[in-house]
Order: sequence, then structure tokens, then C-alpha cells
Amino acid sequence: MADDNDGRGYPEPRFDVPTSRATSRRQFIKGVIASGAAVSSAGYLFTLAGCSREQGAARGIERMLQLNVNGQMRTVDVLPNETLAMTLRYKLGLTGTKLGCDRGECGACTVLIDDVNHYSCSTLTHAVRNAKITTIEGLEGPDGKLHPVQQAMIDELGPQCGFCTPGQIMSAVALLKATPNPTDADIDRGMAGNICRCGTYQRIRAAIHTAAKERA
Repeated sequence: MADDNDGRGYPEPRFDVPTSRATSRRQFIKGVIASGAAVSSAGYLFTLAGCSREQGAARGIERMLQLNVNGQMRTVDVLPNETLAMTLRYKLGLTGTKLGCDRGECGACTVLIDDVNHYSCSTLTHAVRNAKITTIEGLEGPDGKLHPVQQAMIDELGPQCGFCTPGQIMSAVALLKATPNPTDADIDRGMAGNICRCGTYQRIRAAIHTAAKERA
């Protein structure tokens, strides 16, 4: 048999050995994606299976809720794991509440719950069945007059793209309820949970000062 070494101590390559069937990086990634999709689909189907009215009743969960939204009692069918943002937007048609990150980071979905600003995307609707909920649609007066914060946002050119504006306004309203005459530091602290990707923070701050003077 021929020597397998090349004279330098290294074996010659062998071409009569069957190709290795070890998983390639591409195959491994494809397998991970496929497995994740299968698990996610199974979880989704399991969730849907547990959302029937009969099973909800069997577990003692009342799906038909009476919610106090913008001063009106609204009856709505709510799933056990449904967030307030989903209920407001897709069940009650209050689309002024925006969905941005959907994980409690950007503040676009901010609403007032008992006059305190909360992320509606991370609040379960069942948890606020006895609370007073206020959305951006509920700030306007009965005669159609805008809330001072809404008007100040317009006057000070606060919005740019406008997507974050409802959440910014709701947090500003909560801030002025708690601190009627805020300093710049108060505003920065009170609005820290609301992100403006356009970067109009100076105008938003000016609008809050203008609204505070209007309310004084």
C-alpha cells in the first residue's frame, strides 16, 4: 500500500472516503428556523384553542366586560390575554392610541388609567375593568374645543411625523395633573417614557410650558 504521508509528516488527502454528512452552517440555520416556526405555530394554535367562549367560562374568566372609556361605559368581548391597546384599537375603534414597539418602550400607546399615564400595549384589559380609561379621543371638550395640551402642541409645532404625538400628549396631560407648573427637569422626567424619533423634544417641552400657562 502506498505511503499516505507526503514526506512532511502530513497525510495525503483521501478521495475514496465517503463525503461527511455533517450538518453545514446553512442547514443548521434552516433547521433552527423551521423548528422555531413549528413551535410558534403550535403555541398560536394552542392559544386559539383556549380562547373559545366555553373554555373561558369554564376557567371562570368573564369575557364580556364593561369598560369606562372616555366617560362612557362600553361593553366589549375581551380575550383573557388581550392588551388594552388591542381592545381600544380593534374592538372599540379608538385608533388614536398607536402601536409602536408593542413591548412597553416607546410610549406611542400611552393612555390614562385613573389619570395616570400607562403603556396600553403592556396592560391587560381585564386588569382595568374597574378603572377610568382616557384616550386621546377623550381629551376634546364636549363643544369640540381641544385640550390645552393639544392646542399647545399645534401652536408650538410639536409634531413632525405625528406618530408619537398622541402618546406624548397623554403623558403631558398626566404630568400637568400631577405638576401644574413643571420645570424643564420635571418635564424631562415626566416625559422620559415617550420617545420621539423625529427628535422634536424642545418643541414638545415648549408646548407643555405653554399648556401650563394656559391652565393656570
